[in-house]
Amino acid sequence: MSTCSNRNRTHVYGSIFGWLGLLLILGCSFPGNAYGQVEKDITAEIHTVLPFDGIPAIFEPLFVSAEDADVDPSSPMIGIDLNGEQHAYSSIMLNHHEIVNDVVGGIPIATTW
Repeated sequence: MSTCSNRNRTHVYGSIFGWLGLLLILGCSFPGNAYGQVEKDITAEIHTVLPFDGIPAIFEPLFVSAEDADVDPSSPMIGIDLNGEQHAYSSIMLNHHEIVNDVVGGIPIATTW
């Protein structure tokens, strides 16, 4: 014996069909942007801004103590603590290099930004 009334079934089916309609609308592709212009397919061409290895990685980072670091205390940092050894990488430095290859607590790591 079902405890679901016709009213509840209508509500459930109406919700399902409403969501399906919304998905169909969102799934449609429109030929232009909001201004009616057709956009160029930028995936057809690859434009290289920097040459290969144009952003050099750091392979042997040098560290200073936290007290001697010339960094604002609120500056974003990426920190790691492995086997009792701590290293911190400034986001400002990572903006220019994007990757640091390091060894922390005897474990080789790569820090990326």
